Amino acid sequence: MRFHLRMLSPLAGLLLGGLVGFAPADAAEGTCADIQDEAGLYTACRFDPKEVDIRLHLADPDGQIFGGFDPLRRQLWAERRVLLFAMNAGMYHDDRSPVGLFVDYGRVTKPLITGGGWGNFHLLPNGVFLMKDGRAEVMETLAYQKSGMAPDFATQSGPMLVINGQLHPRFLPDSDSLKIRNGVGVDAQGRVHMVISKVPVRFYDFATLFRDRLGCRNALYLDGSISSVFIADQNRDDRLFPMGPILSVSMPIPQ
Repeated sequence: MRFHLRMLSPLAGLLLGGLVGFAPADAAEGTCADIQDEAGLYTACRFDPKEVDIRLHLADPDGQIFGGFDPLRRQLWAERRVLLFAMNAGMYHDDRSPVGLFVDYGRVTKPLITGGGWGNFHLLPNGVFLMKDGRAEVMETLAYQKSGMAPDFATQSGPMLVINGQLHPRFLPDSDSLKIRNGVGVDAQGRVHMVISKVPVRFYDFATLFRDRLGCRNALYLDGSISSVFIADQNRDDRLFPMGPILSVSMPIPQ
């Protein structure tokens, strides 16, 4: 495995100074790396929720769906926050409303879906990424339902990539379904790994990356093909398609 870390600009370095990198020696250099293995190439970013705020967003205070990173960045700036990273965070309908569970600031705007259906979302088991009291977790949908948890932020998507250390049972190592994919996982230290592939990859290979390279016992697929990210220190701001739910990493603007 090879890591190619990009150096931060002085301003970004100031804003990101509290973040944890991929290894202690990397902490001052940034939190994102290109990871190459035999199956593909990925951009992987790791964040410690003890150091930054990780939230989910759909619409602004007036109810207008953000639909992209720039409106979200402007809203956060108005709240005296700087957007460090963002990615699309779950599947959505034509009106950009979430397909499954969505919770922001403790308010459930779309209920949990437990039944089957067509498409990747319903490639069961699917799951939920959530934030509760500053702690991140990925849970399989029925386990989440059984827990009775009331998260601060949550998004439901599918399929699960890794479930308690096991790859999703329907993933095939020789599948011919290759797509750009993005997902999220949580490691044993509670750090959140957000990954987007740079080339089309299989579900099997994407899930293996989360489990074997990033140490995530649970990880969730967010979407494919439309997968997009905003990475401040790389000046990356994808504008491929209108978006529904968005996962953000931000912190207060230094005084």
